[in-house]
Amino acid sequence: RLGVSYLEERPMTEMSSGEAWRVVLARALVHEPKALLFDEPSSHLDIAARASLFGDLRALVREGTGLLMVTHHLSDIIPEIDRVILLRDGRVWADGPAASMLSSDSLTALFGAPVTVDRREEHYVAW
Repeated sequence: RLGVSYLEERPMTEMSSGEAWRVVLARALVHEPKALLFDEPSSHLDIAARASLFGDLRALVREGTGLLMVTHHLSDIIPEIDRVILLRDGRVWADGPAASMLSSDSLTALFGAPVTVDRREEHYVAW
C-alpha cells in the first residue's frame, strides 16, 4: 500500500527521513488501527516526502481512520481535519471547527502577536 517493500532489507538507520516515516506508518497500518496519532509529522521531511506522507494520511482519513495530530505548522493540517484544539500553557485554549480556529483573529489572540492566516487551495498558511 505504501510502496516500501523495497526497504525490507535496509536498516532504518540507512533510510531517509521520508522512507523511515513511510515504514513506521506501514508498520502501524498492519494492525488496522481505528486511529493514528502524529506529533509534528512533517519534521525532517523534504517537500516530496511531506507531500507523499500527507497524501497517504488524507487517503487513510477518507477511508475512515481517525487522525489526531499535534503540530505548530498550519500547512500540516490536511483538509480532512475538521476539528482543531488550540493549546496555550498546556491547557485547552479553544476548541472548534477548523475554519473558525484557524483564523487570523483566533491565532492572533492565541499567540498574542499579529498572525495572518490565508487558505490556499485546501491548505492553511500563516505568517
